[in-house]
Amino acid sequence: MKKSALTLLFLTMFLVMFGLGVIIPHLAYYAEELGASAVQIGFLMSIYSAMKLIFAPMWGHLSDQYGRRPTILIGLIGNAGALALFGAVKSLPWLFIARGLSGVFSAAILPTVMAYVADVTTEEDRGKGMGLMGAAMGLGFIVGPGIGGIMGNHSLPFFVAGGLSLATFCFALLLLPESLKITELPDTQQVTISPWSAMNHPLTPLFLVAFFSAFIFSGLETILPLSIKDRLNYGAKELGMMLVIMGTPVALLQGSVLGKLINVFGEFKLIIIGLLLNAVGLVLLPWPKTLAMLTLYLSIAGIGNQIIRPTNTAWISKQTKFGQGATIGMMDAFLSLGRVLGPPFAGKLYTPETFQITCWILADILVVVSVCLFYPLRRIGR
Repeated sequence: MKKSALTLLFLTMFLVMFGLGVIIPHLAYYAEELGASAVQIGFLMSIYSAMKLIFAPMWGHLSDQYGRRPTILIGLIGNAGALALFGAVKSLPWLFIARGLSGVFSAAILPTVMAYVADVTTEEDRGKGMGLMGAAMGLGFIVGPGIGGIMGNHSLPFFVAGGLSLATFCFALLLLPESLKITELPDTQQVTISPWSAMNHPLTPLFLVAFFSAFIFSGLETILPLSIKDRLNYGAKELGMMLVIMGTPVALLQGSVLGKLINVFGEFKLIIIGLLLNAVGLVLLPWPKTLAMLTLYLSIAGIGNQIIRPTNTAWISKQTKFGQGATIGMMDAFLSLGRVLGPPFAGKLYTPETFQITCWILADILVVVSVCLFYPLRRIGR
């Protein structure tokens, strides 16, 4: 395992996710100020993921052909411009355009970074490497929402996030080496996985885990800001604080012990545990009347959800002999499809009076998914 490369990737992911974290407490409220309804806010969340759904496999394939470094750099500079545009516009249609552009370029960053990790780690260290990237994402979400939550202006965080993406571009341009030696790759490395072939792929159960985990948690992310405002009179500051507290155990878990847990218990058991923990958190989430208890239950759901992605990515990577970028890009496409459908689904169900029922419906879906995918996932494990 190349520790220097992983350190650079860790810093890159941290800066990217810090920028994304800054805007989280403000996105729904900013759109609401411009007249967006709960359903429109859901679609605003979805368009970002819709673009990632379309473009993540393409970027992954391009990274297999032309290298990880140029793909990451294009994603960073494009995302910087899109975030700045989002903060500058003052009409709802332009918000959708800017959010969509951000999705196009973000699709080049995360799956390519994961493929880079696969390039520089052995199978034994793969879980640790993916866990470190998850920890970088978690730390970004710890610091980002906390700082974003205290910014009074709802448009300012988007300029801050754009500036951070630009700074990360400069950092990667100067310091991040290429992980692939393209001239030495065999022709079989240049593979493409389409959405149609992915549904009949040996790793389809893992793609479906990515889809449903993203579908559920993105739905929760959409309605939670509205719920705490309507039911408890909380706002961006309190939401940012909750995300900081939730992110701390997640980052510690992913950065320190997740790789060891994967090696000891295996990916199959951890994914099932993650799905069920997420469901438990959702069942408990409507009950508390205090910020502390609400944060605790959100943390349970968050830990369950964040166990899944690095574990799932490590498992897919171990099962992929050629075309890491294309395969991980397809996994990210399934994640994005979940984030396309989850927000409007939850937004349509949500009213202040139906928050409890909405959370329970989301939890029921996770339980059903865990049961249905239990044997297909176990077959991959064998």
